[in-house]
Amino acid sequence: MPFREDPGQRENDRYCSLCFRDGKLCYEGTDLREFQNIAYEGMLARGMNKYLAMFYAWLIRFAPRWKK
Repeated sequence: MPFREDPGQRENDRYCSLCFRDGKLCYEGTDLREFQNIAYEGMLARGMNKYLAMFYAWLIRFAPRWKK
């Protein structure tokens, strides 16, 4: 999600408040698609437009966490 739309207080310059809390990444798994689905469902639950949520979920692959 764009940082300007972050609903919480960010603790890290590279991640939103939903991905990074208490000094660590919230999702500890290694499956990108699984995390994209979790994020997509979370965005829908917060009332985001489904097409925008799909786009933001797709962008997750470019986050530092998934670059390897």
